[in-house]
Amino acid sequence: MSILLVHKKNLSRRLLLAKAREYTQRHGDRLLMIMADPTWEAEYVDRVGLADTTSIEETLKACKALLADETEPVTAVITLSEFCVPTAAAIAAEYGLPSVSEQTAYAARDKFAMRSAFAAAGDVPQPKFALVTDARQAVEQAEQLGYPVIIKPVIGAHSMFVQKIDNEQELVEAFPEIQKGAWEGFAFDPLYDQTYERYNGGILIEEFVGGTEISVESLIVDGVTHSIAIHDKPLPQGTTFEEVYACTPTRLPAETVEKIYAATAACHRALGITTGASHVEWRLRDGKEPVILEAGARMGGGPIYRSVLLSTGVDMLEAMLDLSTGRTPTIDPRPEPTPIGFRNIFPEKPGTLTEIVGAEETEASDDVHDLEILRGIGDTLDVPPNTYEGYGHVIFTAPDIERLDARFAELLRTLRLETR
Repeated sequence: MSILLVHKKNLSRRLLLAKAREYTQRHGDRLLMIMADPTWEAEYVDRVGLADTTSIEETLKACKALLADETEPVTAVITLSEFCVPTAAAIAAEYGLPSVSEQTAYAARDKFAMRSAFAAAGDVPQPKFALVTDARQAVEQAEQLGYPVIIKPVIGAHSMFVQKIDNEQELVEAFPEIQKGAWEGFAFDPLYDQTYERYNGGILIEEFVGGTEISVESLIVDGVTHSIAIHDKPLPQGTTFEEVYACTPTRLPAETVEKIYAATAACHRALGITTGASHVEWRLRDGKEPVILEAGARMGGGPIYRSVLLSTGVDMLEAMLDLSTGRTPTIDPRPEPTPIGFRNIFPEKPGTLTEIVGAEETEASDDVHDLEILRGIGDTLDVPPNTYEGYGHVIFTAPDIERLDARFAELLRTLRLETR
């Protein structure tokens, strides 16, 4: 049997590709991959088909060509990329493989469709929202919503071009640039053409919800949600909501956790997510009531996979591969999760990387599990909101959850990317 991976270039996915390779070898399966520009990725798979995987049509064509002379049947299709979720769903529909539906994949990427699905369901708490196509409409809607507001793309990922706006002047000044970036910045997205035309180049404006931000990692088996971990994001968020620090297990009280898990299950029902993994982001209004920001019909990106594994013992990718191949996953989180934190690493200012400070000392620390720097000396680095992913990460532990913050602050001082 063969597993097909629909992939897009991402330097942080090496560990996940290695795990997928180990999984297929252990089960006697073959691992096939379709992507546009394979280099090091090819060493983890048996065969590669070439296609721009953000194009559903091109990827389906490449898939048919790749499978034409395969002796083993393809029994599963997965992706590790937010942008490729609709493409993987289209392949699954073509070949009758386990997956979320194409409609669900679309709704989990089109944020206006997602908000509309939650509104129709009626049991997923969310902010008030509207679609606006120009600054005049945005100002009108903001007057109804009340400042501050959030403006954000309809498609996209990683909080790119998401901004908090405090007053009308800020809104009028920021709107053209955000609207331009919200579309030109995602021109490669498989949903770009249909969403741009459908919404006439509009973007979302939403009520701002104050409070703690968290994310929930879940596995969905036969329509039943198994929420595995909550990551707290204790660092104050900037106007562009870059993700710098997260930690687990959550410090929230059990009553609040129950509300979050119930709301997460309602989110899955509203979107039709009945199998696979999910990553759902929430704000807690008044620190207690969950209000959904958005949901992904895929496993959390960056170091979240490793963080969940180290903390709970649950291998989200193993479970996702089991579900995609029709096997029954093992979901048995340890009763007392290990305190784990991670920092996404950005430079203080944009420029050319001249020095990586503190890497050797950090890597030698007993409380550091993973340190990964994804760029080298001489590379050009940027800062949020002009870049959406860190240039590496460090995953660390502490004797208890309360001491993770102090360790993060220490790593922020001692591990740095110097630029010129």
